[in-house]
Amino acid sequence: MIGVILSAGMGTRLMPLTKDIPKPLLEINGMTLLERMIGNCIDAGVRDFILVVGYNKEKVYEIAPKLEGKLDISIKIIENTEYDVTNTSVSTYLASSYIKKESLDDFILINGDNVVDPQIIKRIAETENTSMIVDNFKDLNEESFKLILEDVTTNEDNTIANGKIKEIGKFIDIPQSTGEFIGVSKVIKEDIARFNEILIGLIDEDRQNYYDFAYKPLSNDTTIDYVLTNGLKWTEIDDHNDWQTANKLVEEFEE
Repeated sequence: MIGVILSAGMGTRLMPLTKDIPKPLLEINGMTLLERMIGNCIDAGVRDFILVVGYNKEKVYEIAPKLEGKLDISIKIIENTEYDVTNTSVSTYLASSYIKKESLDDFILINGDNVVDPQIIKRIAETENTSMIVDNFKDLNEESFKLILEDVTTNEDNTIANGKIKEIGKFIDIPQSTGEFIGVSKVIKEDIARFNEILIGLIDEDRQNYYDFAYKPLSNDTTIDYVLTNGLKWTEIDDHNDWQTANKLVEEFEE
């Protein structure tokens, strides 16, 4: 299994913290977000990684060999040269098309500005199907990337199986929402070709599209499992309030 970590964004809402480095290289308690997430993946059995870089990419190139030596892992760096005019659909496609071309394995796809309970990564690594982590505890708001599921079956292992995505995005009805997609997902090898086709369509429609939207049509073509957080904590770091939350979470996780 491969860990794909998206690390190309500019992080403008975190300025001046991100003036000279990409968000995944921000440090909490002496460790970068990137190393912390890689550590979570290692604990889940992942040792091969693809980092998609763009903004201040040189800093990632500098740290990658050090992480390889320190953690005994392999890192492939792929550049999104249009990071400033595209969004995550392009960055994701660059990685997933490479994985398809090289006939590689299933991959876990992670937003590089996430801080998560390590159990979240372990849970999604253990699923047999293409999967998404859904927060079913957090209070939703207009900024939450929500989804509404239909035709679902709930399993005993904290997953929802055979569900179709009726709607996904920020601007959908909160009371009807199943929860929030947290930016951690998995695509199994058998689904990569179709996933790539959908991504191409999203990119052709709007190069600023999010990869998240690909899961709606994909859910009609294959089985997607939805792994519920059931109270496990996480945050995506978009602004300074999120940064404070992330620092508190790391303190809690390290205890």
